[in-house]
Amino acid sequence: MNPIHVAAAVIRAADGRVLIAKRPEDKHQGGLWEFPGGKVEPGETVEAALARELAEELGIVVTAARPLIQIRHDYPDKQVLLDVWEVSAFDGEPHGAEGQPLAWVAPKRLPEYEFPAANQPIVAAARLPDRYLITPEALSPAQLLQGLRAALDSGVSLVQLRAPGMFSAEYRDMAVDALGLCAGRAQLMLKGPLEWLGDFPAAGWHLTAEQLRKYARNGRPFPRERWLAASCHSAEELALAAEIGVDFVTLSPLQPTRTHPEATALGWERASEWLRGFGAPAFLLGGLGVDDLPRAWRSGAQGIAGIRALWPAELE
Repeated sequence: MNPIHVAAAVIRAADGRVLIAKRPEDKHQGGLWEFPGGKVEPGETVEAALARELAEELGIVVTAARPLIQIRHDYPDKQVLLDVWEVSAFDGEPHGAEGQPLAWVAPKRLPEYEFPAANQPIVAAARLPDRYLITPEALSPAQLLQGLRAALDSGVSLVQLRAPGMFSAEYRDMAVDALGLCAGRAQLMLKGPLEWLGDFPAAGWHLTAEQLRKYARNGRPFPRERWLAASCHSAEELALAAEIGVDFVTLSPLQPTRTHPEATALGWERASEWLRGFGAPAFLLGGLGVDDLPRAWRSGAQGIAGIRALWPAELE
């Protein structure tokens, strides 16, 4: 069975809200909300199909768009391949040209709407930024908090508190302070034993590759209301991440790094190949900076993760 190739759009207003549309009751998955788009015709590029569909459905002309995520999904009665692009600029005022209800929704409120199962990774991608800051090690708590405050002031909105050199008690104290700084400004992802989950209900959790291998077959350790991520370094680990139901991953190392010079770099081609079959947002990690974002997007990634490239202070 050949999958139905669909082009879909996460359309953003200037204030960050996302446009969604309600499917007609008489169509497949009728009555659910979706991201606007439609089928890619034979011989048509995804970009051309998206422009055509959005002109027909919403009466807008796309002026700026980029790849966001590609998803393959099997329904009982059909297979779909969703090519999702983020539309950041357009001409015209969107309206339901085919009579469909529309809604502009703040990204954090998207989980309150009911979408088809294939759209769930798009909901995650629409809520995530394109940069994932990982805090550097070997800093004092005061230095780390000072740098985190500066990063938040610069607009960082997704942070992993990574401090492998700290004792557990010191890390937990740091997590409390970091959560206070991030409240209302950024999503904080913690690392540590899953036994800590109940102590930090506002935090997401970033699993190590070791934890992923240990827990994947037990299923997701907490409900969808909390962010779950994992560190992946191979196609096998990406499969385990999909099995446990992560919201996003880091895939590393893309290139050689100063912190892990012994690790074998994946390279752009291999990373892109693995992400084509993954179906959840992924941040590429390892030797990348903000200038690499366009290539990361073209490779199927949500964006980049980094320490040195995203930390606001110079590191020795």
